[in-house]
Amino acid sequence: MERGFLKMAIVNATDQNFTEETKDGVVLVDFWAPWCGPCKMIAPVLEELDGDLGDKAKIVKVDVDENQETAGKFGVMSIPTLLVLKDGEVVDKAVGFQPKEALAELLNKQM
Repeated sequence: MERGFLKMAIVNATDQNFTEETKDGVVLVDFWAPWCGPCKMIAPVLEELDGDLGDKAKIVKVDVDENQETAGKFGVMSIPTLLVLKDGEVVDKAVGFQPKEALAELLNKQM
């Protein structure tokens, strides 16, 4: 724990637990796949952002190859697709690699 913040680890969600993991508060969902270059590039950005957020927002990753039902439900056509959910509802979206500042701005609008 740094500076008194509760550290929330990035959660890997599945079709089975996605709703439970995203139903409360502000959640950034990263739809990704292991073979996706830009997805690999954004992973350390998300780790850093997660450290900055503390317990104000949560980051959830969804592997589209293993969880096609959830990806289909949100109409994910290209990856990485990043959705911002607030209490389970989509409130913002970004597609492709995003710098940390852009992702922080997306989340800050909802907090």
